[in-house]
Amino acid sequence: MIEVLAAGPYATVQDLGRPGLAHLGVPRSGAADAPSLRLANRLVGNPEGLAGVELTFGMARLLFHNGAWVALAGAPLDSAAGMGAPFWVAKGMELRLGMPDWGLRTYVAVRGGIAVEPVLGSRSTDSLSGLGPEPLRAGTLLPVGRPEGVISVDLAPPPGPRPAVLRVTPGPRDDWFAPDALAGLCARPYTVSQDSNRVGVRLSGAELVRARQGELPSEGMVTGAIQVPPSGQPIVFLADHPPTGGYPVIGVVREADLPVAAQLRPGDEVRFTVRPGR
Repeated sequence: MIEVLAAGPYATVQDLGRPGLAHLGVPRSGAADAPSLRLANRLVGNPEGLAGVELTFGMARLLFHNGAWVALAGAPLDSAAGMGAPFWVAKGMELRLGMPDWGLRTYVAVRGGIAVEPVLGSRSTDSLSGLGPEPLRAGTLLPVGRPEGVISVDLAPPPGPRPAVLRVTPGPRDDWFAPDALAGLCARPYTVSQDSNRVGVRLSGAELVRARQGELPSEGMVTGAIQVPPSGQPIVFLADHPPTGGYPVIGVVREADLPVAAQLRPGDEVRFTVRPGR
């Protein structure tokens, strides 16, 4: 059992989400930066899909009622434990985690995984629908599952920050915008708004002007969709985005670049570049 003494600004339990349920109105959810969760799990010998803790801006304190192997991945935290290697936390010890040097989200994997009760096949907290466990707070108790597999990785040196550039495939509704809108999206950087969250990265910058008025009937949305509300300010959908939406989507961020979007902080600048083809 792990006891949360402090959860930091926002912390949740996340695995790889609830795929395949969008037709029922259920978002996928799951880790916003899935490769980092997968890496943290591999470091402690877990299957990649086991649940861990997703921290936003760090600042968490966790008390281990039993000894456990732990690993950290994602945004690098100020921590005596270090990043990118498994380490042992003894029974009764407290793991204190500071703020990240860069990025936004850090993943804490424990050998055996966080074994809260699954909902619709996943242990992920969905901030939009409310499915899954509540966000962590002081006093939350997190059960740990039975270990599977073996620890076979000694070190995975944490990478530095990737350039804040998101590659975009145009459409499906780029025809709803002025002919130069895509060029305008890529012409200058946008600034990440403080209103961003796990649903989406809200951006401020050049207005994307529509060529068509009115609203679309609600249609399916994917992670990475760049939806443009009437303000003309784009929103990049992340893990907790709604399954449908009625604002036009000017383009979709490549899946490989979603971890970059997930690590953007309020105040960061980000650029877009159009990927050739459709």
